[in-house]
Amino acid sequence: MLHNRATSSLMRSLLSSSISPTRSASLNAPKSFRFGHCLRPLSLQQSSFLFPSPHKPTGLSLQRYASTKPGTPYDHIDTKKEAKEAAKEIPKTPEEVSPESSVRHIFHEEGVVEREKETDMLAGVKQDLETIKDTFSLKDVPREALYIGMAGVLPYLATSLSTVYLAWDINHAAETGSGFLVSGQTAELLLHIVEPLQIGYGAVIISFLGAIHWGLEWAKYGGQHGYRRYAIGVVAPAVAWPTTLLPVEYALIAQFCAFTFLYFADARATVRGWCPHWYATYRFVLTFIVGASIVISLIGRGQIADKVGKLPGPADRLKALRDSQMENLEKEEKERRAKIVSKDEEEEVEEEDAE
Repeated sequence: MLHNRATSSLMRSLLSSSISPTRSASLNAPKSFRFGHCLRPLSLQQSSFLFPSPHKPTGLSLQRYASTKPGTPYDHIDTKKEAKEAAKEIPKTPEEVSPESSVRHIFHEEGVVEREKETDMLAGVKQDLETIKDTFSLKDVPREALYIGMAGVLPYLATSLSTVYLAWDINHAAETGSGFLVSGQTAELLLHIVEPLQIGYGAVIISFLGAIHWGLEWAKYGGQHGYRRYAIGVVAPAVAWPTTLLPVEYALIAQFCAFTFLYFADARATVRGWCPHWYATYRFVLTFIVGASIVISLIGRGQIADKVGKLPGPADRLKALRDSQMENLEKEEKERRAKIVSKDEEEEVEEEDAE
């Protein structure tokens, strides 16, 4: 108890002795100093009074050192150390050197608005080219599906290019009197063979694209969706095969619409998770090639619309068959009547002879 009282009295004496000179010094200080001192927060004032900091500011210490130590000015330069540093070779780092690193930080002035960089006029075109490149890269598509799919569109593209060449050869024959490789009649005959092949092959492809959804439904890819997924496989051949009965131009246009509709359906199915994530991009590339082939065929066909006879369609064939049947019936009727007339004449002659 006595020890505690003695300790507390000793602490009070020390605090009073440390505070009193400080207060007297602050009272004798100039008014500006006292005003600034009063503006300090109360917590800082109390901490400075009760617990004086043993560390002085760095600038004050340096000034005191420069003023108290004679013969050593504050800005003294050590020439030996400077010469030693100057003799050192600076390492070469060309990868870190740039126009901005060597010029901008020296002559650049803070607060000055920099001049805007020149706008790249081809930035949009470059971005579009990058988008096309990423689209046609097909990195995620399995190699087997990619190779077989590309091989599958080659016949369609070949028939389109053949149509364009034969159309050019027919025009060349009409202008010069002879074809380039084949005669005009042969080119027209080959054209009538190539066009049905392209239409029939297009109907096969459309039917196959619809059948893929049946396989995905049986495999339960993305779940079971029933008639909604089966309907795609039913509508595709129902639209494809009637196009073989249409004239060439109408058949190609109808198949172009069918391919576009199937791509839209496949893209929606991919978004819903019914197909693999790469299937929409894969279908886009194949549909693009097939659509371009159809457009090429229509352009080639349009160049010779007035020079090539129309290929007889199913309706024309039915009409020709009906006309041939009517001609045969009329011929048989005439023969039958001729036999009856000849028979009547023979009977009359026999009667006359008998009389």
